[in-house]
Order: sequence, then C-alpha cells, then structure tokens
Amino acid sequence: MSNLFDIFVDSAANLTDKMVTDTGINVIPFSYTIDGEQKLCYEKGVPFTNTAKAFYEKLAGGADIKTSLVCEQDVIEAVTPSLEQGRDVLLITITESLSGTHAQALKAQKTLEEKFPDRKVYIVDSANASLGEGLLAVNAAKLRDMGENAETCAKWVKENAYRMNSYVTVNELKYLRKSGRVSTITAIAGTILNIKPMLKADGNKPAKLSVYAKERGRRKSLEAIAKAFAENVIEPENQTVAITHCNCEEDALKLAEMIRERGARDIVIEYYDLCTGAHVGPGTVALFFMGKDRLVPAATEAQSKAKAATQKF
Repeated sequence: MSNLFDIFVDSAANLTDKMVTDTGINVIPFSYTIDGEQKLCYEKGVPFTNTAKAFYEKLAGGADIKTSLVCEQDVIEAVTPSLEQGRDVLLITITESLSGTHAQALKAQKTLEEKFPDRKVYIVDSANASLGEGLLAVNAAKLRDMGENAETCAKWVKENAYRMNSYVTVNELKYLRKSGRVSTITAIAGTILNIKPMLKADGNKPAKLSVYAKERGRRKSLEAIAKAFAENVIEPENQTVAITHCNCEEDALKLAEMIRERGARDIVIEYYDLCTGAHVGPGTVALFFMGKDRLVPAATEAQSKAKAATQKF
C-alpha cells in the first residue's frame, strides 16, 4: 500500500505556526462571527499569535462572538485536491461532544469515497480539543515521515487518543455559563468566592470536557494542574508537552515552570484556539500531555456519565 497521504485537522487542533510548517499538516478552519462580521479562526500565513491576542482582547471587552463548525462542504473542498493527486487522507477532528464537525466529516467521507473509489479517507475523533488534538496529529505526521501509511497512522491516533491528557482551568465562569456548562447562579457564586473550576477531557465515548474539581484562586488552580500532570504523565522527558492560554501568557509561563520541575523538557506554549476558546474565555490555561489512559471501561461508563452530569461547584 502506498505511503502517500496527507494529514488534515480542523483548526481546533491549535497547531502552532511552526508545527504547520514543520509537519505539512493541513488546517481546515472553523469560523466565527464578531459583531456581525464573519471571520476565520485560522488563516494560513497569518501569524496566529496576532490574531488570537486581538480576538481575546475583544472577547474580554464584551464583543458578541458566535462560532461555527467545519461543515461537510468545507471538508470536501479542503481534501479534494489531495485525492485528485492520488493521495489518501487522514483527518483528525475535535471530539464530537464539543462540535458537530466530526459528524460533518463522516458525511464528507462517504461522499468523497464514492467520488474517489480508489482512494481512502480516514476520519478519527481525537477525543480531545486544542493541542490535545494537535499533538496527536503531530505524532501521526512523525509516523508518516518514518514511512507508515495512512491506515497505520489512523490506527495509532485511535489507540492513543485517550492517552492524551487534557486539563483546563478558567478564570471567569461567565463564559461557561453562556455556553450552558454552568448555571447563572453558580457562575455568580463562583465569581464572588473566586472559585476556579477544573476541567479535563474525560474517559467517556465520546469524550467530554468535564468539571472534576474546584480550586479557590489562580495559584491553586495552576498548582492543581501541575499536580495532575505529575500523577498522570508517562515519560515526561521524552515527549512534547503543550500549554495553551487565552491571553494570559504569564500564567502559562508559571505553569510551564511547575511542570518543568516535574520532569517536562520540551514545552510548547501557544494561544488557545479561538473556536473552543470563545466558550472558556480570557484567562483560561490548559495543559496537554501523553499519560495514563483516560478511557472508562464500558461497565463503569454509565456511572461516570452520571457523576459528570451531577458535578457541582
């Protein structure tokens, strides 16, 4: 089987400009509407740092922002040139619980494989978002460059998606309230008490971003993420660890220092992707690393879902 194939991600993968250049991974952008004007969450050749900084400053200033998923036609238009050139395609998406993009990609897959019967289109749910999704894609690109084919790389992502650990803390609850994750009363109480909710990509299928704890104050919330890293990471010195933030680089640097003390060596820091970042808000910090398997055994999945649904601040 030919090893010639192209890798795609949606822009929620949060790849740095350098990662895109080094790996050749193709990014299909989400879009957002701000004060009535539609824009792309990612534009090739446009420095993401500049775009993200302006985005989060406007969000903090009260701008009305709505995000839109990657639709079936977006996927078809993005990957068709690769298929026309005789190359297979691997598309890694944000977890389907956070966006309808994965479902749209599956629709596109069916259409494309009917049009290009000699080509393969692999669609894989990353069970993550932001650089949790992105680091999986980068590792798939490394396997591709070692000579592995699209099928093998797709299988690797599926087998390792739940080994990618994602931990997030937000600075303000109002953005989670707006997205429906917490109630208005909880958001107000949390703000008054300086409560910082701790979220993680959970072990359910599909994976969700679930509240698993609460901390009072910024320093304690960052320490809690560092503690989760120490308890769950595997071989931190032999992997790339990623931190993303919503315009709070100083806190991201503090977290980097904490996890460096716990064995991390290669740490990437980037602004949080705009699509999911709009729902967690300015001041959010997230950490992504390969570690213990998050996957919940089928027998306990129902209890885990029930627990996540009833988690309170």
